[in-house]
Amino acid sequence: MSQESTRSTSSPSAASAKPAGRCPICRRPATAAVRPFCSPRCRDVDLHRWLSGSYVIPATEGDEDDVE
Repeated sequence: MSQESTRSTSSPSAASAKPAGRCPICRRPATAAVRPFCSPRCRDVDLHRWLSGSYVIPATEGDEDDVE
């Protein structure tokens, strides 16, 4: 039993074994294959939200740097 606990802390794969977090779309546990999402479907839902303009970074008229 002590070997198992020692091995898990000294192993380089122990850091990668930590939980991947939650999917930002459906809050299920994320998978490594499509991280930070849980599935390709949630990844595509997020991409659609970006492309359709659902996610926007607000800007004001005074934010333009290239105006002389």
